[in-house]
Amino acid sequence: MKKYVTGAMIVACAFLLMGCNIKSETASVEDAVQIELSDAEITVNGEQVSERESDAVYIAKDIVYYPEGKDFTFGEGAEEDAHSAEEAAGHTVVHITEPGTYTVSGTLSAGQIAIDLGEDAENNPDAVVTLVLNDVDITCTVAPAVIFYHVYECGDDDVDAATKDVDTTAAGANVVIADGTENNVSGSYVARIYKSYELNEEGTEVIDSKKLHKYDAAFYSCMSMNVSGGSEGTGVLNIVAENEGLDSELHLTVNGGTINITSGNDGINTNEDEVSVTTVNDGTLNIQVTGETGEGDGIDSNGWLVINGGTVTAQACSFSMDAGIDSDMGIHINGGTVMATGNMLDRISESEQNYAVFTFSDAQNGGSEYILKDESGKEVLTCTPANDFSIMILASDNLQEGIYTLWQGETQLAVSQGNMMGGGMPQNMERPEMPEGGEMPEGMMPPEGMEPPAEGQMPEGMELPPDGEMPQHGDGGRDGFEGNQPGETTKNIQIVDGGNYFNILNVDK
Repeated sequence: MKKYVTGAMIVACAFLLMGCNIKSETASVEDAVQIELSDAEITVNGEQVSERESDAVYIAKDIVYYPEGKDFTFGEGAEEDAHSAEEAAGHTVVHITEPGTYTVSGTLSAGQIAIDLGEDAENNPDAVVTLVLNDVDITCTVAPAVIFYHVYECGDDDVDAATKDVDTTAAGANVVIADGTENNVSGSYVARIYKSYELNEEGTEVIDSKKLHKYDAAFYSCMSMNVSGGSEGTGVLNIVAENEGLDSELHLTVNGGTINITSGNDGINTNEDEVSVTTVNDGTLNIQVTGETGEGDGIDSNGWLVINGGTVTAQACSFSMDAGIDSDMGIHINGGTVMATGNMLDRISESEQNYAVFTFSDAQNGGSEYILKDESGKEVLTCTPANDFSIMILASDNLQEGIYTLWQGETQLAVSQGNMMGGGMPQNMERPEMPEGGEMPEGMMPPEGMEPPAEGQMPEGMELPPDGEMPQHGDGGRDGFEGNQPGETTKNIQIVDGGNYFNILNVDK
């Protein structure tokens, strides 16, 4: 690998709904290599760390970063992505080069943990590293604070064979948050650096390139990764990220522990298009996107997002069109508790868990308390999102069929039935106009097998709704539904099995 060699947020949200609590299996640490960090001295099993690259653990001043003063042929980094050689030189990299279990504790105020078992490791099922976080505090201002480069890849990037159901138990990148510990990771990122490139005829623009480096998150893995808690699941991992928080290039599975993420962009990202799967089986995720980069989803999967258990609180950027939970291939909520807020709704696919999607007619300011109560007036869920939002998703094992009410503080909110795409258009948005002559907009084709409408006609069986009204999903295909009806405004929320969509008028009627 080519390298450049150089000389708190906690989301205010308290859930009364509890998801399933599956204790994750974690690796034994009895024979773990003990790495103790400090700015003065780093020790391995009580001995001063080596500087020999042939050893299982060694240190070097060779952090990968995006250097300043480079032109457009070097990479895609802008001025704000670049760092000086002096800043990079202040960082110490602790390299792990052999399979095994490594327990890391102590403080490194300018450094990185880098796991790299060699380029052949990707295809070697024995190239597995478990990193146990045991009261560790690592800060890196030029790159990820923790990064897995080359370990065994248990997954496959074949788009044709891709599925939402993946098993990452054999993954080479494993992180365990030790019970009773609090771990802090503060990191930056590395913008894309070219391995090779092709210029246009004028030589003024890169039109094709191959990647040498690009690591977007404070805690990053180039291979599929598991993050688990200890046997009790009481450990805490706090991630503060200049850009993205916790990333994997293929799959990411969260099995336990408490993970608090404050990030300038996506809180969690898995980035292989149409392949990656982010799976949450257990644990607690608290994510707040600050939007310092101008955007950011709470959880963003370029493939699927599957939530089977645990508690997920995910807040997207306040001022961008991003979602609390985002997925290109579909979101599946099968268990646990979810509270996600943002300004966009991604498709929620067939799920085993009941969920409700609330679209607010006006943007909601962060800091207000929202309470979901059952028919008897008992508080079922209460939360106070820190970020502004216009869409809220709630899901829980305890969100059963029945009548509920939603409150903002002491004000009960008025509700009308929404559509399957997330509550229809906000009230202050204008109804779109049909193209003249019924023609498709330029560059847009009808779905496969569907003919474009004849001039001035709607497709057979479809009518344009009256001015000011949006089509509603009604019972969503559920026979015998007798809950909120399209267009009806009420203070009661009828929850039925499956997905439930509502418009919140945000006025007391």
